Amino acid sequence: MSGVRFERRGEGDYYKVILHIGSTYVPISDEDVEALKKESMLSGAFLEFFMDRIGYSSYLKDQLKAELGKIGHSSEQLAMLRQSIQEL
Repeated sequence: MSGVRFERRGEGDYYKVILHIGSTYVPISDEDVEALKKESMLSGAFLEFFMDRIGYSSYLKDQLKAELGKIGHSSEQLAMLRQSIQEL
């Protein structure tokens, strides 16, 4: 599966949110979810914040860039990503 999407897990799971990056998935801490929610409401450089917060390794940054490159960096895609974070 390609693309970047969030998956809400059950309350009993240690990580309640998983980020799918193509065929890779990354567990997202509650702290990171809250930080992303706050940042997504601001009009600043959300994509850079997202990449820094989630792409904590060069491998993840490369995966994120590759998947985002496939779907494009359009403002519509960025808006969808912001919206999906708010729905978590």
